[in-house]
Amino acid sequence: MPNRTTVTVFLLVGFSDVRELQILHFVAFLVIYLAALVGNLLIISAIAVDRRLHTPMYFFLVILAILDLGSLSVTVPKSMVNSLLDTRVISYPGCVSQVFLFFVFTTTDFALLTIMAYDRYIAICHPLHYERVMNKRACVQMVATASIACMVFSALNTGNTFMLPFCQSNVIDQFFCEIPQLLKLACSDSNLIEVGLFAIGAILASSCFIFIIVSYVQIFKAVLRIPSKLGRHKAFSTCLPHLIVVSLLICTSFFEYLKPTSGSRSGLDLTVSVLYSLVPPMMNPVIYSMRNKELKAALKKLTVGRLVSRT
Repeated sequence: MPNRTTVTVFLLVGFSDVRELQILHFVAFLVIYLAALVGNLLIISAIAVDRRLHTPMYFFLVILAILDLGSLSVTVPKSMVNSLLDTRVISYPGCVSQVFLFFVFTTTDFALLTIMAYDRYIAICHPLHYERVMNKRACVQMVATASIACMVFSALNTGNTFMLPFCQSNVIDQFFCEIPQLLKLACSDSNLIEVGLFAIGAILASSCFIFIIVSYVQIFKAVLRIPSKLGRHKAFSTCLPHLIVVSLLICTSFFEYLKPTSGSRSGLDLTVSVLYSLVPPMMNPVIYSMRNKELKAALKKLTVGRLVSRT
């Protein structure tokens, strides 16, 4: 039987042991974090200030920006501090909190993107029923239900993960605490409950993915039936940013979790981890503001108006 010791701290894998590269990692993550922070806060502020954007689509966009900020704030600051102080330590409670919060934000993010696909489906395929179906109460209820369900599911996964005894090592092959990497450190294989929870998670994620695909198939059919070229362009312009965000999140996540596992952590593995955990939250504000004329106008009004008022 392997020796079982009580783990009080975990060690996160760094990007490099060279001091200069650690500082470079700190600066790079700082730039990414500040860019995502400014971008998402601008989105939230522009929508909050402009009353014309107080619609379900932009309400969901504000929630998405909040979730993106949350997922980044859970992982990036700790990694930056470790690089700056030349340490890899994260406490046991800190690791538990990081796992739970990152799981909550990412799963709620995916659930919200599914709700946003439904919103676009109703807006384009059933426009006469849109105000009745997507009223303020319904939007709040959908977001609240998705958030509570994801919190419960995250708590179950986190609790079952940390109930396992860790005896293989306390070194996590990731720059933040993550369930798949923690399961590699367990003394025994994942118990039946853990396997069941992951199976349920895979089924739910697949269901959301299929729902999004089916929604957009119906949307594209409806858009192609619009006689006006301007109408088709307007419909596509409201759907394209959401579709790009969904594709970015799904592709990076699938590449991270479906790639072959190796015994040692490589630079490519860490690069992929950065892609799926940092790039989507940073790129979402750019993607949504790039094709949306109303949002670009609100952002311009917000930034230019503040500059003019200061001068």
